[in-house]
Amino acid sequence: MRKMTIVLATLGLAALGLAVPANAHAVSGCNAQWPGRDGNVRAWKDWDCQGELLGVTPGNDSAWGDTAGPFQGSDGNAASSVMNSGFVGGKDVVAFYYLSNYGGGYGCLKPGELYVDNLTRDHFTDGNTMNDNILSHQWVTAGACAPGSFIS
Repeated sequence: MRKMTIVLATLGLAALGLAVPANAHAVSGCNAQWPGRDGNVRAWKDWDCQGELLGVTPGNDSAWGDTAGPFQGSDGNAASSVMNSGFVGGKDVVAFYYLSNYGGGYGCLKPGELYVDNLTRDHFTDGNTMNDNILSHQWVTAGACAPGSFIS
């Protein structure tokens, strides 16, 4: 009788395993990288928040290619995906710039957008593609961003 109970229990567990939906997937990419609201901006070298994490900071960085700050050296002109996990309220939008020192065109990422997983779809206000072209960023209010400058 004990062997029969073990066999039935094993078959029952196997049947439950088959009941798991076939479309259940592990969370990956930017969804897996989302930390919740922790006050930071992040950037990755590859699409979908993959590859090298270029930097994480709650502050501004006027020169992603210099030797100071959270983004340094080869981080400039290398980002293909970005994330805004900043706190909501006040200066909660991240403005990414084509040039150092917050110059040239820019693109703004609202906190509700969370992230942009592929910057090839987005352009700075001067028309340049954002992919592999960010050299500085700063936290601003939504009012500091022109209509049409918001990225997604």
